[in-house]
Amino acid sequence: MIIQNVKGGYDFLPKEQRIRNYINGVLKEVFERFGYQPIETPILCYFDMLAGKYDETNDILNEIYKLKDQGNRQLGLRYDLTVPFAKFIALNKNEIRLPFKRYEINKVFRDGPVKVGRDREFTQCDVDVVGLSGEMIDAELVSLYVDAFNKLQIPINIKYNSRKLMSGLIIEAGIEEDLISPTITIVDKIDKLTEFELTNEFTNIGLNNDQITKLLEYFKLDLKELTKKFKKTENTILKEGLEELNSLTKYLKELKILKYTTFTPSLARGQDYYTGNVFEVYETTGKLTGAIGGGGRYDKMVTEFIDDGNIYPAVGISFGLTSIFALLKDREDLNKETNLDIFIIPMNTQIESLKLANELRNLGYKIDLEMEQKKLKKSLDYCNKEQIPYVIILGEDEITNKKFKLKNMFTREEYEIEMNNLEKIKEVI
Repeated sequence: MIIQNVKGGYDFLPKEQRIRNYINGVLKEVFERFGYQPIETPILCYFDMLAGKYDETNDILNEIYKLKDQGNRQLGLRYDLTVPFAKFIALNKNEIRLPFKRYEINKVFRDGPVKVGRDREFTQCDVDVVGLSGEMIDAELVSLYVDAFNKLQIPINIKYNSRKLMSGLIIEAGIEEDLISPTITIVDKIDKLTEFELTNEFTNIGLNNDQITKLLEYFKLDLKELTKKFKKTENTILKEGLEELNSLTKYLKELKILKYTTFTPSLARGQDYYTGNVFEVYETTGKLTGAIGGGGRYDKMVTEFIDDGNIYPAVGISFGLTSIFALLKDREDLNKETNLDIFIIPMNTQIESLKLANELRNLGYKIDLEMEQKKLKKSLDYCNKEQIPYVIILGEDEITNKKFKLKNMFTREEYEIEMNNLEKIKEVI
């Protein structure tokens, strides 16, 4: 037997997990302050439900972990949190009120190639709203992004755009409807390819020179220029895209968060299920080049999934927890060897030390104590190596006198604390 992790799955040491817990804790606090409620959905799903929204040629079907239960039912491990969320709405629509605002931080699994940024087992963090249309909720989600990353002390820029605008501009360039999706895929690469490379890719899908010239012209314009140029357009989808983007921009300006954002007409988010405004978040220090968050409006997905005759408009964002961890893992204030406050060393006072430990825990402190009866020097060496900030050495004299000394292991200062006045520790720690 070879003892090893499955490729694409990882162990996290306590030092690393504390940072991950810190990130999740900050995000949960922000989500709930914005009125989002926690839910949890099962990892195990029926395979047909997971595969239902994709055609047989979609690569995602090859990445679903498939298994059977003892009843020979076809099951799969969830590969994202969106399909389980749509299932959640379908099963619980009589128990919840729309609009429904939720967040979920949970494991997902993908049986795909492992490379940087793509693991087989990882944690996703999604924030979604079902039952609301309009730019007000879109703006709130952008505001949530700003608040969350400010709390994490990560400087960001949020790119935003509209899939309606993109489709409208492509139609305006005279391109047929069946070529809109492949054209969007290429437009999404505008910042990564040269004009020559873009022209070649457009030509390869069947666009002519006039269409390509118009596309390259349109997607260089900012929102004011596009609004002015197409002010009198009869292109409905283009008109809607411009109206929604201008409305969103007005919200962002009034919320004083426009400075965190950049209108980016070529931003597509790469998924065909997006129907309106889309977002991607980038950190601005240059440590990571890829997006650390993203999302957008997907008004058709939940509606088509549930298919009960009702409309379920939806918009959501996600946080790239792996990328956020990479940005914070070396931050000095988060890099602690321990999360303990105090270490108690009994000197033939095991019962009294355990009692004191519980009393201090009841006051909210994180306490551990020596249980192996090591020599005092070894116990103190352990505290130094683990960077435990405070130590109590509890001997028979301390029990008799009903007081002990609380020692700061970094400064070597000592503070006398009476047993019947443990609250005094709060003046020290």
